[in-house]
Amino acid sequence: MATAAIQNYSPILTAGVTGTVYSGSVESLTDYQARGGYDGYKRALQEQTPDDVLALVKEANIRGRGGAGFPAGVKWGFIPRNRNLPHYVCVNADESEPGTFSNRPILEQRPHLLLEGAALAAYATLAETVYIYIRKEYYEGVRQTQRAIDDAYAAGLLGRNILGTGFNLDIHVHTGAGAYICGEETALIESLEGKRGYPRLRPPFPAVQGLYNCPTVINNVETLAIVAEVARRGGDWFKSLGTEKSPGMTVYSISGHVRKPGNYELPLGVTMRELIYEHAGGIRDGNKFKAVFPGGSSVPMLFEDELDVVMDFDGPRQYGTFLGSTGIIVMDETVCLVWAALNLMHFYWDESCGQCTPCREGTGWMHKILKRLEHGQGVQHDVDLLLDICKNIVGRSICALGEFSTGSLVRTIPRFRDEFQAHVDQQGCPFEKKYTEFR
Repeated sequence: MATAAIQNYSPILTAGVTGTVYSGSVESLTDYQARGGYDGYKRALQEQTPDDVLALVKEANIRGRGGAGFPAGVKWGFIPRNRNLPHYVCVNADESEPGTFSNRPILEQRPHLLLEGAALAAYATLAETVYIYIRKEYYEGVRQTQRAIDDAYAAGLLGRNILGTGFNLDIHVHTGAGAYICGEETALIESLEGKRGYPRLRPPFPAVQGLYNCPTVINNVETLAIVAEVARRGGDWFKSLGTEKSPGMTVYSISGHVRKPGNYELPLGVTMRELIYEHAGGIRDGNKFKAVFPGGSSVPMLFEDELDVVMDFDGPRQYGTFLGSTGIIVMDETVCLVWAALNLMHFYWDESCGQCTPCREGTGWMHKILKRLEHGQGVQHDVDLLLDICKNIVGRSICALGEFSTGSLVRTIPRFRDEFQAHVDQQGCPFEKKYTEFR
């Protein structure tokens, strides 16, 4: 996409949202409706069938913004077109991936955009109940989303026989306990059912046996916010943005060693270099760029010679990494990559649910090796051992957490092997700057 087209783009999902922290400006139901809010929802209930809404989402090719990029319309199409069992919609607002905070401004400041998208998803999939699963640390997001739900009920947009169409819909907020694993959709379902957040073996998939063993569709916040805009503006408008295979816009969350960290809503197709050096202001303190996670801490890094990659669902794949959650974590030359890997492995080891051996034992083993490397106790075979452990985790865990835990190593060691080896040869870390210590 041409840079000029990106520069002329006006934010939609985060319009009026300032920075990455709640600014005190929440879009009310009145303000939302004044700019066309709920028009797509009302039109769907009064003039369209559920199949019409499903066809619109498929035709627009809305790819899920939760990480995998799977087409939302195809996912909805897996739901049986009958009501032999109750159908459910679950909104994944757990947003626990390190470096990711794009859902937060929608929850806190534009909650009606999410509610409209969730209601459209329910209508299209013959569901009458929606659960919005929000991580408990998002206190303001929980409060504002619940306030929006209450206002929508009062306005007759939720409840029984909505707008006299015979459609019934209830939406509930459910707060999680802060477990990273509950961002995985089947673990989220287990948590909603009041059980420990263990990912399920698949098949069966949630579309057939999801919440309470009933057909269930799970989408993240940004995906459903986009659905609401497409219902109002149409599929052609959506496909006029972004790239051919990755249409539309997304919110890039940029953090780390940049001058202007924050959320940047842009059409898909901008390059990583432009995101870092034009939108986020470049590397801070006059330092040089070293590496970047393009989609949260769970995906492999990109390096200096790869910064011209197109940041859509397909571009990063050429380098063995992914767009993921669009949580961009930038690191400059002062960062020790062994320290960074230790930091992240501490997180994944702590957050592993412990259900399967490769993840439970592998993350702990890698944490021990990285800890001794960083603290001057490494031995000659440690670097090769890390890669060997990664190889034996990938593809062998029940969910993706095990594989995600290897993201900071699988591309980094081959590229910066001398840095890892220096920790063995020098019996300690050669970097002077430290930010924290890990036990």
